Amino acid sequence: MSSGAMRTPVSQIIQSKHDQDAEEEPKKKSREDWRKAKELEEARKAGTAPAAVDEEGRDINPHIPQYISNAPWYYGSAGPTLKHQRPQHEDEQGELDKRAPKGLNTTRIITKFRKGACENCGAVTHKRKDCLERPRKVQAKYAESIVVHDEHLVNEAAVNYDEKRDRWSSYDPANHREIIEEYEKVEEAKRQLKAEKLKNDPDAEISDEEGNEDKYVDEVDMPGTKVDSKQRITVRNLRIREDTAKYLRNLDPNSAYYDPKTRSMRDNPNPALPDEEAEFAGENFVRFSGDTTAQATAQLFAWEAHGKGVDVHLLAEPTKLELLQKEYEQKKEQFKSSTKTHIVEKYGGEEHLQVPPKSLLLAQTEEYIEYSRSGKVIKGVEKPKARSIYEEDVYINNHTTVWGSFWNAGRWGYKCCKSFIKNSYCVGMQEPEGYSDQHPTSSSSAAAASAETPAQIQFKVPEVPPERPASEVDSAPSSESSSSEEEEVKPEKKKSKKKSKKREKRKKAKEQRKQKSKHKEEKEKTKEKEIPEELDDRKRAYNSMYDVKAPTEDEIEEWKKKRPRAEDPMLHLCRQ
Repeated sequence: MSSGAMRTPVSQIIQSKHDQDAEEEPKKKSREDWRKAKELEEARKAGTAPAAVDEEGRDINPHIPQYISNAPWYYGSAGPTLKHQRPQHEDEQGELDKRAPKGLNTTRIITKFRKGACENCGAVTHKRKDCLERPRKVQAKYAESIVVHDEHLVNEAAVNYDEKRDRWSSYDPANHREIIEEYEKVEEAKRQLKAEKLKNDPDAEISDEEGNEDKYVDEVDMPGTKVDSKQRITVRNLRIREDTAKYLRNLDPNSAYYDPKTRSMRDNPNPALPDEEAEFAGENFVRFSGDTTAQATAQLFAWEAHGKGVDVHLLAEPTKLELLQKEYEQKKEQFKSSTKTHIVEKYGGEEHLQVPPKSLLLAQTEEYIEYSRSGKVIKGVEKPKARSIYEEDVYINNHTTVWGSFWNAGRWGYKCCKSFIKNSYCVGMQEPEGYSDQHPTSSSSAAAASAETPAQIQFKVPEVPPERPASEVDSAPSSESSSSEEEEVKPEKKKSKKKSKKREKRKKAKEQRKQKSKHKEEKEKTKEKEIPEELDDRKRAYNSMYDVKAPTEDEIEEWKKKRPRAEDPMLHLCRQ
């Protein structure tokens, strides 16, 4: 062991620490202690025991409540005191007008780099990462000579809450003098420019619109107000309880708007009633009746006159403004009448200015006409409907429709007989001229259509006899002439026959493929057209039960026989 001194064990150190903490903590009062404190308090109130003394030696009134006499826990009082209830001394409130220097310290110039200073500019008050100067090409750390000023460090040792959060701390009011001097220089420059302008041109007009910022102060609305008349807040008017409430004048929710906050109703709740019978016509009625309109026009005239250089104000000089307005209106009327007479004298047309009375212009008469709810005339004569100058709905030459009711291929005709000849005689429904070019139907085609179905007609393929090869044709006369030549030509015949058979087979295969493809297409078309009887009527397509095709001659003849003729005088006898 290097030293003979005894070391204290760790457990003993921890035990002693716990004992010290226990001594520092306030002990819990026993019942006896509470009883003694209560008796002492009662004796002090009775006056038999001396009063408690604070740290300054002053007596504490025993009748002061406990919530006033007890100091808060954060005050750190050692004994009974009332110091926390007394006003604080001025030296402890802090100095709000205390000014600390700001900016660069120009009293001292640094020419050499110091250890721990900013490597960029050389100031000791900040580091390189906090430097606000531009990055130097040659940093102050490596430069031979530098010229730099240190900044003033702000002392943040605030005494109290207000001093710590003072926005104008270290502000010098003398700095505001610089702004005033700057504005004075601008005003002086403006005066010199005006003087030079008047010197060069004495008749020039100089307006102070740009410089006078307070010119339209009276015209600006107060902040917080709105232009909308329905929402603008006015003087709060308390209703007399005997009067009817405004919102009870008309219970229709779509009537005039009632603002419950301001208790105001701007519009008229009953606009259908005349003004003489209406008890309440809205608050806007007061604004736009009487002399208010004249006042508004006078104010507008004052603003316009002031804008054109006339120095007049509605409130300051009302009589002058009224005389100016009357004179202006008279001159305006004289100018209008003079221009009107000058134009009439120059161009003429005075007779057109003499307008007839409005009763004649609007074609009002004394004829009384009364209508029902459905629009029919009950009393009086109904106005005749406006018709064209041409005759309408006139059927001529046995026609049941007018000319122009049918149109086809760029031509007009009659719809009843489909005739394109104007003023022709109606012979009933028949095929018009030129109609067969676009819709080909004839007796032969109709007969053929009845005999054969379109699928059979389409799939009829003309039987073409197989073409005989040229070698066969040439070899036939030669075989009849001599048998010797046949023997020579036999191998050639066999070769040509084989080739022709192959060609025929290829042609037949192609035709069969074409027929099969056509047959399939026809089947699909017929399947779409044919609808099975078992199919539900609700799923049937529109007009699917009718076959759309041109009528035959027999059908046309039967229709002509059965067609009723309205012009037949014996028709009513036949019906009987």
